Amino acid sequence: MQTASTNICERMGRSQELSKLKSGTVIGCHLCNKSIREISLLLNIPRSTVSGIITKWKQLGTAATRSIRPCKMPERHQHMLKRTVRRSRQLPAKSIAKDLQTLCGLQISKATVCRELNGKCFHG
Repeated sequence: MQTASTNICERMGRSQELSKLKSGTVIGCHLCNKSIREISLLLNIPRSTVSGIITKWKQLGTAATRSIRPCKMPERHQHMLKRTVRRSRQLPAKSIAKDLQTLCGLQISKATVCRELNGKCFHG
């Protein structure tokens, strides 16, 4: 006879992740003062997974399974970057990086400029 946790481990494997809904449900149950064991039995998830989700939520404040890279540039500098590119779209990223360094006093590389522009749907 297989237990619930064995059954889910066979289905999930180590490479798959829980959906956002299940992770959110784990956090919701935790906030309702359910124990890890109760959450595990209720959602048919291994206790180690439940514990890991709760620990990650406590440390990072999010139950997201994949981390999102934080933005290196403050919002006001991003605005200046967009304005500079809209004025002249033919500027190379290296000269944009130099302009931002002189205007803002911000150490920024060509790669960061390219990444930020691609994130703002300026490609090319």
